[in-house]
Amino acid sequence: MSVFAYFGPSGTFTEIALDRLLTTRLPRQSAPRLGGDVEKVAAKSPAATIEMVRAGSADFGCVPIESSVEGAVPATADALVPPGPGTVGRVQVFAEVVLDVAFTIGARESMRPDDVRTVAAYPVAAAQVRESIEKLYPDAQFVTASSNAGAAADVAEGKADVAVTTSLAAELSGLVVLADGVADVDDAYTRFLLIGAPAAPPAATGGDRTSVILDLPNVPGSLMRAMDEFASREIDLTRIESRPRRDVPGSYRFYLDAVGHIDDGAVGEALRALYRRCERVVFLGSWPCDRTTGSPPPDTAESIAWFEGLRVGEVS
Repeated sequence: MSVFAYFGPSGTFTEIALDRLLTTRLPRQSAPRLGGDVEKVAAKSPAATIEMVRAGSADFGCVPIESSVEGAVPATADALVPPGPGTVGRVQVFAEVVLDVAFTIGARESMRPDDVRTVAAYPVAAAQVRESIEKLYPDAQFVTASSNAGAAADVAEGKADVAVTTSLAAELSGLVVLADGVADVDDAYTRFLLIGAPAAPPAATGGDRTSVILDLPNVPGSLMRAMDEFASREIDLTRIESRPRRDVPGSYRFYLDAVGHIDDGAVGEALRALYRRCERVVFLGSWPCDRTTGSPPPDTAESIAWFEGLRVGEVS
C-alpha cells in the first residue's frame, strides 16, 4: 500500500492533478516505496501535505507550485525548504503535471446575479477570476476559503452565496452550477508536483527540469554570479523566484528551475559550482517536464572524452 497525500479536501484541482499523475506519470522505475494499492489522504494545506512526506506518514504528496496567472504558490515554496540545518528534512520532486484551469461557480440553489452578495474563493482562485466575478456579480464581495473544495463546502454550509470551485467539488457538495469554464485569462494553467523522500531521480528523458533552492552570501553580485553558473554553460533558466528568509530577516532565498537533468554534463557542472559558491544548495530534483519549455543544455560528451584522453596520455 502506497499513501499519497494531497492538498485537500476532496474535489480540489490538486486531487484531480494527483489522479492524473497516478494514471499517466507515476515514476515507478525511479521512485521506490510504491506498492500495488494506493490510498489517497487529504491534507489541510500544501505545508501539511509536505510535512506528511517528511514525517513518513505519506509516501508521496501532491501540491501546486505555480500558476500561469499568479506565479509561484508561496505556501508550497516555503514548505519545500528543509526545516533542519543543511538539508536535513529535504524532500524531492519526482514528477509534475500541468492542468488547464477554469472554474465552476456553484450555489445551493439557482440565484439571480443581483442577489449574490458573497463569493467564497481560495485566494489563488480569486486572483484568476476577479474580473469575471465583477461582471457576473457586480455587487458581490470575496470571502476567503481554505481551498477550492473548501469554497464549495462553505457555500453548502451557508457561509457564502456562491463558490469559485471545481466541477468535482460542486458535485460532491451538492451545489447547483451557475456558470462553468470561468477564468479571466484564456489558457490559464497550474503546475503540480509529486513530492517524496530523497531517492535517485527519474532517468533523463531529454525533456527534463532541474530545480534548486539557493541561500546566497549577503555580498554584492552573489545572485548574478550564481545565475552565471547556468548562463556560462548555456543552460536555460525557466523560473527565477525569491522568497523572504525567515531565519535571516531582511534576506531572501532563490528558487531556480533549469532545463535539463542532473545527469546532463552541463547541469552537473553547474550544480557542483553552485555548491562551492552558495551558503546552501537544496536540490529539489530532476524530473520529466509535462510541457517542455526552453532550450536543452549542450551535449558535453565530446569535451569530456577529450579531457579524459588528456588524463591518460592519449594523443589528441
